[in-house]
Amino acid sequence: MSYLDKNSNVIKWSSEELIIPYRSKIDGRIHRYFPDFWVKKLNKEGKQDVVVIEIKPYAQTLPPKKQDRVTKKYLYEVKTYGVNKSKWEAAEEYCKDRGWDFAIVTEKELKLKF
Repeated sequence: MSYLDKNSNVIKWSSEELIIPYRSKIDGRIHRYFPDFWVKKLNKEGKQDVVVIEIKPYAQTLPPKKQDRVTKKYLYEVKTYGVNKSKWEAAEEYCKDRGWDFAIVTEKELKLKF
């Protein structure tokens, strides 16, 4: 957040204020998704762009590997990935309709080491 505050190309930003409705692949119901950040910024041409950003651990951005034994942990991973995938598909569509970008950022992009 400090980066957004100090970056001269960032015009305006908010955290978890945007609401995107989505239908969960897990229960088929409509839910509300609050992406981590909404950022209005100047691009290289000096025009304003908007990007919606979700920050997730890299492991949660990949589908779980098929297991021979179905454990509680595996079921949790399948559910988490299914919910995330539903949110991200809805966010992609929501942003596309508005001419915005959607980005999923992990520790790899942030160059963090855990």
